Amino acid sequence: MSIEHLYQLYLQHPVVSTDSRRTPEGCMFFALKGESFNGNLFAKKALDAGAAIAVVDEPDVIKPGDKRFVLVDDVLTALQQLAAYHRQQFQGPVLQITGTNGKTTTKELIAAVLSKAYNVLYTQGNLNNHIGVPLTLLRLRTDKHQIAVIETGANHPGEIAFLTNIVKPTCGLVTNVGVAHIEGFGSFEGVKRTKGELYDYLLATAGCKLFLSVSNKDLSGMATERGVEKNDKRIIAYGQQGTDAQTLICEGAVKECTPFVTITWQQEGGAAHVTPTKLIGAYNLDNILAAIAVGLHFGVTPDDISQALTDYQPSLGRSEYRQTEYNRLIIDAYNANLTSMQAALTNFGNLSLPNKMVILGDMNELGTDSQYAHKQILDKVWSMPDIKEAWLVGKCWKKSLSNPERSNITYRLFANVEEVKAYINEHKPTDMTILVKGSNSIKLHQLPELL
Repeated sequence: MSIEHLYQLYLQHPVVSTDSRRTPEGCMFFALKGESFNGNLFAKKALDAGAAIAVVDEPDVIKPGDKRFVLVDDVLTALQQLAAYHRQQFQGPVLQITGTNGKTTTKELIAAVLSKAYNVLYTQGNLNNHIGVPLTLLRLRTDKHQIAVIETGANHPGEIAFLTNIVKPTCGLVTNVGVAHIEGFGSFEGVKRTKGELYDYLLATAGCKLFLSVSNKDLSGMATERGVEKNDKRIIAYGQQGTDAQTLICEGAVKECTPFVTITWQQEGGAAHVTPTKLIGAYNLDNILAAIAVGLHFGVTPDDISQALTDYQPSLGRSEYRQTEYNRLIIDAYNANLTSMQAALTNFGNLSLPNKMVILGDMNELGTDSQYAHKQILDKVWSMPDIKEAWLVGKCWKKSLSNPERSNITYRLFANVEEVKAYINEHKPTDMTILVKGSNSIKLHQLPELL
């Protein structure tokens, strides 16, 4: 089936599902395959549940004479091609975001700011991979949305280039680059090359703009390597106060973290603004400045930008502060790597809050750097004088322990989150300020409700 024919079916049935358990009436069901599932086997079930069309790539599942089945060579490829074709029908700005850390928070902040003036389509949650990006684009309504903000993630070389060719952004930004997914990228240089694939597209495509944090040396260096010069017309620069760089659309600094971040910022040639937020962590400054830069570029007023940033409530276990009946929690349990863990601990150490402890989960996908990275974090924890206790969850910490007796910190090792939950039931911490951070697969997000 041609993509044009498939697109006509989509226009008649513009809601897409890839889960046979969730098939809204009249939707298109795409029978994706995975290592442990085959959507083709559930195509009939999806149709019976209300789907109007089932896109499959195994002819054996098609019921003779049932025109609701659509046969393609490969369902995933068809989904991606359909999303790319649909994207090309949209004439408004499309902003693509990637980065090692902060991309979801930055996406949420940008969407909040732009929503003050536009009807915005943006990635829900972290649907930022080879399936999530097409599904996001297929929610785009050309007669409704004015701007799209698309988050893209990667864990191996070439993935950002692949997703960028689907998204076809008119502008974009990289939040930062750090030590993450080394198992897939091979090295930190591999991380930079892959994230830089977005730069390659934007700088080579006429009319595209690159939002660039010029106070980030890695990002500035990546741009310079690609021929970007001072005051390059393709660049919309922003940065932290005191950055000796080209003209900036905005600059800012952290005013206080008590524990929420308040920033001061100003537009080029404009008045200063003091903006309180509900975010935890000075490391969020660049994420906030990115949202300000995008908002200003698209004509959102400074007052509306400040209001959007103040109103934004973090969720999904990202930079979230929670006061419970028993403790004060700083929850950053969605993901973790060496860079983000170091930043979280530095911020935690700077907070003027009593009775500090940390619950840290393994940092996954670091490959041969894993033991070194975990030892780096442990050395940092042992050197923090105001941390009273450390709970280490996962198999990586034990391998990296060395001379913990030199520290006054009490530490405990747990194989998994279930062991932690059982321990909390018998020994619940009270009146503590607790940082909870680890890779998503360690499932530390299950702990706040118990603490």
